[in-house]
Amino acid sequence: QIELIMEAIHKNRNLQYKKTMEVKQICCCFLMYGLTLLTCACTGRLIHQDSLSYFWQLFLKLAQTKSALEDSDRSYQQNVTTLEKIREEWQKEHIKACEFFETQECERINYFRNALWLHVNQLSQDCVQNDEKYEEIRKSLEMCSIEKDIDFFVNLRKTGSLAPAPVVYENYYNTQRNATPVRSPVPVPISRRGPLPTPTSVPGEPDYAAVDGYSLI
Repeated sequence: QIELIMEAIHKNRNLQYKKTMEVKQICCCFLMYGLTLLTCACTGRLIHQDSLSYFWQLFLKLAQTKSALEDSDRSYQQNVTTLEKIREEWQKEHIKACEFFETQECERINYFRNALWLHVNQLSQDCVQNDEKYEEIRKSLEMCSIEKDIDFFVNLRKTGSLAPAPVVYENYYNTQRNATPVRSPVPVPISRRGPLPTPTSVPGEPDYAAVDGYSLI
């Protein structure tokens, strides 16, 4: 809407300026023509002192030229006045348009800046929350004990402290051949397992167990 108003008033200003320059040119032409006639009259007075008709024709032409010059001068003044009014109106509208566009641009930049600021803050807050969760996992890993975990599993799933007894052969076919029964061997208690192996890390893999002195910073 503002662009349409500015375009219309700018077009009107250009048309009025063109019209004023045309009227000014006409006024100048009449002025030069009048001066030429006046010069001719003065020259003719010296040359044709007895020719009254010549001076009468020059007088009529000078009178007509003077009237036309006065009319063109008034038209020129009116066009200049009209052009000045249009110019002032165009200048006021131009200032209003610039102020409006400046305000609009300030609002656009402010909105974009605030939206981007809010988005970055949200991303930063997400990073902080994620790191807090990661820190909880790290603290949980610091309390992890391989030996305790394995002992807990053994105690939970164990079937006893003695090994199963071997199966003994019993002769039901010829009792005379093997009258003496075979004694069952004494059950041997299960020996305590050896020390647990030390966990190792693959090259390039972080050692999760070595977290002593870990710092989040």
